[in-house]
Amino acid sequence: MAFDPILGDRIRVALDDLGADFTDKQMMGGLVFSLDEKMLCGIHIDKKYGESLLMCRIGEKAYDEHIERSECLPMDFTGRPMRGYIYVTPEGFDTEAGLKYWLGLAVSFNPQAKRSKRRKK
Repeated sequence: MAFDPILGDRIRVALDDLGADFTDKQMMGGLVFSLDEKMLCGIHIDKKYGESLLMCRIGEKAYDEHIERSECLPMDFTGRPMRGYIYVTPEGFDTEAGLKYWLGLAVSFNPQAKRSKRRKK
């Protein structure tokens, strides 16, 4: 398992508390949570950073407002930063309030998020 299962459980509880009807799936060596069939957040162990990072899809406006915070990193899973997605370091989600803050941003953005195109089988 390439992610922190305790963090996964914390995210499940926090999303339940936020009233989100989510699903989760192991993917790309991590754990991804979806809401309304759209990627919401996830857990990823960054090889450069060496710890589990929280990935959140918060949209470009919130990205611009938050990216300069010390606990935020650009999400560059492919080597190229993706605007609207951030990584949050453990300092940003070590408390339940901190975790719920970031997940709340992701849940708030979800209605505006676009679904990924389905791949043909």
